[in-house]
Amino acid sequence: MPRFGKARIHGNLTPMLKSGADQSQSPAAAGHLEPGEPPRQRKIIHIDMDAFYASVEQRDNPDLRGKPVAVGGSRERGVVAAASYEARKFGVRSAMASVTARRKCSELIFVRPRFDVYRDVSRQIRGIFAEFTPVIEPLSLDEAYLDVSENLKGIASATAIAEEIRARIRAETSLTASAGVSYNKFLAKLASDHRKPDGLYVITPRMGAAFVEDLPVSKFHGVGPATTAKMSRLGIYLGRDLRAQTLAYLQAHFGKSGSYYYSIARGIDDRPVRADRVRKSVGAENTFPHDLTALDAMRQALQPIIDKVWRYCEGSGIRGRTVTLKVKYADFELITRSRTTPEPVDSKLDIERVSIDLLMRLFPIQKGVRLLGVSLSALGTDRLEENSQMHLAL
Repeated sequence: MPRFGKARIHGNLTPMLKSGADQSQSPAAAGHLEPGEPPRQRKIIHIDMDAFYASVEQRDNPDLRGKPVAVGGSRERGVVAAASYEARKFGVRSAMASVTARRKCSELIFVRPRFDVYRDVSRQIRGIFAEFTPVIEPLSLDEAYLDVSENLKGIASATAIAEEIRARIRAETSLTASAGVSYNKFLAKLASDHRKPDGLYVITPRMGAAFVEDLPVSKFHGVGPATTAKMSRLGIYLGRDLRAQTLAYLQAHFGKSGSYYYSIARGIDDRPVRADRVRKSVGAENTFPHDLTALDAMRQALQPIIDKVWRYCEGSGIRGRTVTLKVKYADFELITRSRTTPEPVDSKLDIERVSIDLLMRLFPIQKGVRLLGVSLSALGTDRLEENSQMHLAL
């Protein structure tokens, strides 16, 4: 029978468990399966680094420690890529406009991102994961799923593994990570969010369905702002509201996603941890200091973006068939235009030709453009590094 171990909660943890759960624990606390439950439950860990980019900057620069820090551009058109927990107390969040962040926190310190450093630290952390299991599914530089049902160290308790991984990350990188342990990916991710920062939480098979019932659907992975708003219009606010709907009702309103929502409302998620997860796209984008209105200016602005995408393609061997142009107007309206070619795009000139043609088809435009982006998808490689949806910083 699988064991999840004792649910350690927050901050500094007590000494690590031996193999399996403490003998003093009750079967429920240790995560033992009850009679009639499936004989094999998976043991999944979700590791999420705490304020990763900002924490790396505070680690490397002692003057930043204990201060509100935002990684990103401080210009009027800049965007916050990450915020330290000191900054989050003021309401500063990632993806927030820098001017808004500054208004919320006048003492906010902006630091330019160092993505090469973040990637190096991410690889170091992934090396720790690999000592416990080969079944690792990175979601980004700072988070990943691990399936430790059959692990390389023969440790029966998934919680003990999570505790050891967190301790190793702290000792070897001087950074903290939060971990969630459960029997599927959906619940493991919810669990890692439950005791952030520097925490660990376990959702056992007996807890799963009840845990989901009381959560706002906005906290569900896979339910974004638009879907949350739609669910609200339908009177669906909490997990229990979602669970009350029939499969047919959810499919009628949400299409194929309805089946997923029906399952997760019951704590069910059969998705495997995929160590061979294929990258979906590679792209770059840039927000401009001033709105662009002329075609020539936009063509010129696209060049460094295309160069960035192609440099990555060249270095990784990635080729794709779909070129997508992303345009954000001055009023924040966002549109995308895509074209799929019969054969993989095999040169920078090909990306440039398609991107410029997609751009020209938008003219004449009635409002300025604040952001342009280019991405390549339908990729022809299964190599995976940082993220299935990798955006390259400019």
